[in-house]
Amino acid sequence: MKHAPENAQPFFTPGTRLMAALMLIGLGFGAWRMVAGLGAATNLSDQYPLGLWIGLDVATGVALAAGGFTSAALVYIFNRAHFKAIIRPALLTALLGYTFVAIGLMFDLGRWHAIWHPMLPSMWQGNSVLFEVAICVMLYLGVLFLEFAPVVLEGFIGRVRLNSTLDLGLRVAAYALSRLMPVLIIAGVVLSCLHQSSLGSLMMIAPYKLHPLYWSPVLPLLFLTSAIAVGFPMIIVESLLSSRTFSRNPKMYILTPLARFCPWLIGLYCVCRAADILVRGTWVFLFEPSAAALVFWIEFGLLSVVPCCLFMSRDVRSNGRALAIASGMYIAGIALNRCAVFFLAVNPQYAQASYVPALAEFALTLGLILCIVLCFRAAVRFFPVLPSSDPT
Repeated sequence: MKHAPENAQPFFTPGTRLMAALMLIGLGFGAWRMVAGLGAATNLSDQYPLGLWIGLDVATGVALAAGGFTSAALVYIFNRAHFKAIIRPALLTALLGYTFVAIGLMFDLGRWHAIWHPMLPSMWQGNSVLFEVAICVMLYLGVLFLEFAPVVLEGFIGRVRLNSTLDLGLRVAAYALSRLMPVLIIAGVVLSCLHQSSLGSLMMIAPYKLHPLYWSPVLPLLFLTSAIAVGFPMIIVESLLSSRTFSRNPKMYILTPLARFCPWLIGLYCVCRAADILVRGTWVFLFEPSAAALVFWIEFGLLSVVPCCLFMSRDVRSNGRALAIASGMYIAGIALNRCAVFFLAVNPQYAQASYVPALAEFALTLGLILCIVLCFRAAVRFFPVLPSSDPT
């Protein structure tokens, strides 16, 4: 399938100008955090060391970037060539997601300038789950750059008219990467499964701080299955928004068959989550008057089980608006679940006050999200990410 840059519309519109302004304000708060420190810019404390930036910017960002490895596995490992058109946008979304996860993590680290230390063998700690997450994320980010590199090279090949040697070098690099692509795809799938599950392992050390509805010995399994399940809904939302933004016809000939996988994957996560609650007997906490129980009913009952049922309907899968609603609901559910695990359902025994994110935390989070959106728009405009034409 041929791809081409999307140059039909100007980059700056009233909407993108507003997003750029809000992004700069958010990044300004991020600069204030770097100068003033965590204590001055956030409401984090010794009792609540993990807040909005970890729950939403990092944990949720990693989960929502799962479309990169799920789409690659679907097309290249399970040989579903019909879905090849979604690969490049999904890879771009994953690449931007992981890049800004790393940037967001820097704002949350007290010693942000030491973020590169896990690359030093002298700093390695094989018994640390956080070390495993750091290594896997760094390696996978490198894999994503290599997987997306052919798209960038394709955007330059044939345009370097002043230097034929450089053009030849670009073609050789593109050929080498094409030969290496099977190894990169397998590595990407393996690394993604490792760190998606290990993110759930981080909170297993806090059984007395985390509400029983959210602490579980199978948190790694729940994080992995929920991340795999959110990959396709994220691709669906990204595709529908791209079609609307760039005045294209929605690719329903791809999205409708893709949505058929969603009830199975979301259903697997729901079954694992329900079985865990029943086996451990923590279902008794579902009816207590607590914030954690309310969040559970919203993120699991309303935003996981209901979308799973919606995806079972053929009418929903064949309607773009209904498909966007169902996908958006599950994406919101995963975001709320990650926030619940890392700070909403956390109840330290000696906390003197509850954690409420500061204005700087909200502003920086919004700024990073808008920066991803603008970078996606720029990449689609200048590189062949979207298909050059849509079937009627």
